[in-house]
Amino acid sequence: MDPRRLLPELLDAALRAVDGRECVSRALRSFPATRVELFAIGKAASAMARGAHDALSGRIVRTLAITKDGHVDPMLAALPDVTVIEAAHPVPDERSLAAGEELLSRLSALDADTHPVFLVSGGSSSLIERLQPGVDLAGLRELNARGLAAGWDIGRLNAERSRLSRLKGGGVARLLPDRAALALFISDVPGDDPDVIGSGLLGRDQDRADGIERRIVANIDESMKAVIDAADARGLRLLPGPRRFGEDVKAVAAEFLDALRKTQADGLVWGGESTVELAANPGRGGRNQHLALLIARKIQPKENFTILAAGTDGTDGLTDDAGAMVDAGTVDRAELGGVDVERALAGFDSGLALEASEDLLHTGPTGTNVGDILIGLRGKARTCSNPV
Repeated sequence: MDPRRLLPELLDAALRAVDGRECVSRALRSFPATRVELFAIGKAASAMARGAHDALSGRIVRTLAITKDGHVDPMLAALPDVTVIEAAHPVPDERSLAAGEELLSRLSALDADTHPVFLVSGGSSSLIERLQPGVDLAGLRELNARGLAAGWDIGRLNAERSRLSRLKGGGVARLLPDRAALALFISDVPGDDPDVIGSGLLGRDQDRADGIERRIVANIDESMKAVIDAADARGLRLLPGPRRFGEDVKAVAAEFLDALRKTQADGLVWGGESTVELAANPGRGGRNQHLALLIARKIQPKENFTILAAGTDGTDGLTDDAGAMVDAGTVDRAELGGVDVERALAGFDSGLALEASEDLLHTGPTGTNVGDILIGLRGKARTCSNPV
């Protein structure tokens, strides 16, 4: 099978395994509460909220869904008593503060016989906020921009965000003293730790116990297993990565390509999130496009490798592309399209090069967010076309 047709099929299997709607619906099928108020926050908020409505039809009295621009499911917005707030990602804006105020208002108005259910996915850190006294939006935006540019890992970035926030680091839990609540998470962080997902919006307060039940309903391991199973059904053997990757993008590119060269299997599937330290005034692209182009530059002409690098949320950096698929001909195709690949890499303008090579991958919003997925196949690659 053509690897350029197979890889999107494998990605689709990965996404279906962690679909927010299905995962939440399954988790709530036996939920006993008869009166529920729903709070969905993150890139997968729309899909997760729809899953809750599938399972709890008629029992949800109000829904607040806070999500990234362009990630709203119109079918959710059409349901009764649903409020949807779109906000900015990855750098917060005034709408993020408005979303925080709306959340606080609704929590303070909860009546005694209503059970709060929280649905949290990656992206929440930017989408909702209430700041500590003396902190303003400009300071929050500067912190986010600085951390993203410097390539801070998620642990450090979340710790710094929590210092400025009244919601993060267990802040929402502190607003629900001794109250029973349920929190379901789609995890995009190492260790699937609720204290880290969404900068710990529904994390535990280290000083006291609470009444919140916390459950992970989807993570990158399930996506990787789905890829392996889908490949096996097609007669191919893929091996998982040794761990969740989180190193600098250059290190991940070198390690993955080395592993692909050494494996006796038909391919590899890794999951995680690389880090990128950006230059001043970076160009177009995100960490997956940069990773894909770094790998493409190192593939030898006779190596029949095809590699897909994508964000499972369907976006990569500030672009609407999920990532890219590359092979031994990518660099030649980009340069035939008029792009200097070395200059594109140096300027973090990988998206420009990958557009020229026709290697960008577009899925649209996926309804989930478990991090990034990297799939490499050993097979026939698409070579550079003759420009004449």
